[in-house]
Parts: sequence; C-alpha cells; structure tokens
Amino acid sequence: MEFVILAVVIALVAVGAISGLVVSSRKKKQLPPSAPSSTPTITAPPAEPHVGEEAAETAEEQRRTIEEVALPEAPASPVVVEETPAEAPAAPEVEVPEPTAGRLVRLRARLARSQNSLGKGLLTLLSRDNLDEDTWEEIEDTLLTADVGVAPTQELVERLRERVRVLGTRTPAELRALLREELIALLGPDFDRAVKTEGGLESPGVVMVVGVNGTGKTTTTGKLARVLVADGKSVVLGAADTFRAAAADQLQTWGERVGARTVRGPEGGDPASIAFDAVKEGIAENADVVLIDTAGRLHTKTGLMDELGKVKRVVEKHGPLDEILLVLDATTGQNGLVQARVFAEVVDITGIVLTKLDGTAKGGIVIAVQRELGVPVKLIGLGEGADDLAPFEPGAFVDALIGD
Repeated sequence: MEFVILAVVIALVAVGAISGLVVSSRKKKQLPPSAPSSTPTITAPPAEPHVGEEAAETAEEQRRTIEEVALPEAPASPVVVEETPAEAPAAPEVEVPEPTAGRLVRLRARLARSQNSLGKGLLTLLSRDNLDEDTWEEIEDTLLTADVGVAPTQELVERLRERVRVLGTRTPAELRALLREELIALLGPDFDRAVKTEGGLESPGVVMVVGVNGTGKTTTTGKLARVLVADGKSVVLGAADTFRAAAADQLQTWGERVGARTVRGPEGGDPASIAFDAVKEGIAENADVVLIDTAGRLHTKTGLMDELGKVKRVVEKHGPLDEILLVLDATTGQNGLVQARVFAEVVDITGIVLTKLDGTAKGGIVIAVQRELGVPVKLIGLGEGADDLAPFEPGAFVDALIGD
C-alpha cells in the first residue's frame, strides 16, 4: 500500500516538472512586437545654457540638396568685367595769399597791443613838467627794459634831451612827433629791406633760411613762400632740415597750400645734397625763387655750425646766394644777439626775420639786433596766422609803438 502511494507522488511530481518545461519553452519562442511604420524620433541632448545674445534661439537653417538647386545656363560668350579705376586723391586746394602791400599796417593793432609799454611809457615820462635827472634815468631804464641796448639807448636819450631843451614848450602832439622822428632815425630808415629774390638770367634767386631750434624757422620759410607767391613769383622749397622729425612734412604742407613744390630727402640725409638738388630743380623748372630751410642748429655746437657752412658752399656751386635770412625769436631778448653773432661768423647774414613779436617780445630788440649785425630787419612775424609775416616798415612799426 505504501508502495502505491509513493508511486503516485512521484508521478505527480514528474507531471508538474514536465508542465513547467513546456511553458518556459513557449515563452522563449514568442517573437518581439513589429516595428512602427514611421521613422523614430531622435531626441537631441539638451543644449548648453547660453548668456546674453547667445541665449536667443537660432532659427533652423533651411537646406536643399544639389538636385533641388537650379544651375545657371552657360553664357553664349564670356562676360568681360570692366574694372573701375580707383579715383585719384583730390589735389589740395591752392590758396590765394593775402597781398603783402601794407600788410604791416593791417597788423598794426596786433603789434600795438603788446608794445604799448615802450611808446606810451616814453611819452608819459617826456610829458612831465620837470624833466630832471631822475626822469631821464627813468627814460633810460624804460629803453633798456625794452631791449633797445645800451649804446642805442644812450644815443637816443642824448638826442631827446637836446631837442626837448631847444623845443621849449612840449605839447602832446609835439612830443609824439619828436619821439616818432627819433625812433625812426634809430631804426635806420636808409636800410634796404627788400628780400633779394632776383637770380641770374638762367637761374632762380636762392634764399637760405637759418636759425636756432624753436625760433619758428620752418614756419617762417613756409610763410615767406606765401609772401613771394602773393607777389606773383613761382617758388621751389628745399627741405634741408633732415634732423628734426617731420620738418620736411611740415614744409611740404606749407608748399602745397600755395602750389609750391618741395624737394626733400630721407630723414637724417645729407642737408647739403638736398639743398643742391633743390636749386637744380629750381633751374630745371625755371622757378623764380628757391627757398632752402636748414636745420635748426644750436649755436653752441661747433660741428653743426660747420655743417651749415658746408650747405652754403655746396649751394654756391650753382651760383651765389642772393639772401641769407637769420630767424630770431623776439622774445629771447639779448640772448638772441648772442645767437646772431655766432651765425654771422659762419654765414654772411644779409637780413633778419623777427618772429613772435606780438607776444611778450619788446620792440627794442629790432633796434638792438640791427646795431649788433649791421644788417636790417626785413620781415617780422606777428602771430600764428598764415599771413602774419609782414615786410618791416619802420614808420608803421613806430606808429604801432607810440600810438596815435
């Protein structure tokens, strides 16, 4: 009996095991579900955060395949593309300088504003009822303070004392006429103050401009070109100042404004060679005048002063120099006389240009420098304007000093 029960249990266990195997086999043979007909959507990874303008969403770029793009048809004949020539830079406008005749008279008010202390001071002293020794000493001090110089001051005071004693009565009009006459006599009315620009039959007039750094030499050369052009002359400029940066550019700008050509060389080049070439070009172009701007040398540098002498000798191979103008800063006073002496030893100064005479300069320097060198003041600069360089006229100058 027990055997029968045991056989039944074994049979049941076997049936259960067989059933489990059948179910497991069916699950393994089941196929996966069919894929959908549409293309699956691929989700892009989240974009990195942006700041400012980059935070804006970028529009999706529309793209076309090469089959969708229509290609242009080949032209029947090759297309010739005409190149438009580049426009040439506009030439600088040529200015018409102000006429030089009477220029100092037109600038008289500007000169008078800075020189009244000399003329009016003298008139005030001479108008005193009693002209004692103290008064004459004050007159001397006024003249010395105005940079007239010791010798010219003593000469002027002696003449004034004698004429006032003879005159007796001294009305304001008489005193002004007396002072005007004596000052004009002291300025040397017999000097020839014309700038020599007349060359030979086949060569232009040659003018060399010399002076110390800072006196306004290059500017004066440019202004002198305007003076000559205003008088109807053709001008060639020689930029022989090769040591100061941009000196040649500055001079060329002045020349372009009045239609004058500038001959220049490399920075640091030989000044004598450039000066020689400028005169050569002036001859070739049949110009009326050649203006040569030299380097502003310190008058204490012997070697540099010797080089200035070399420039003069090289230029004279074309012919004699017609004019050598020394540019002096009128505000330097007596120190300008020291400069004048040294330059006069190196080159034969024929005329003086006094610049900055409208500032703190004292009018007496005109008298002093003429006495020192024995050559006339031919031009004076009365401001920063392009036409503020004027031929020196003793009468107009004295009228500006003492007023009406």
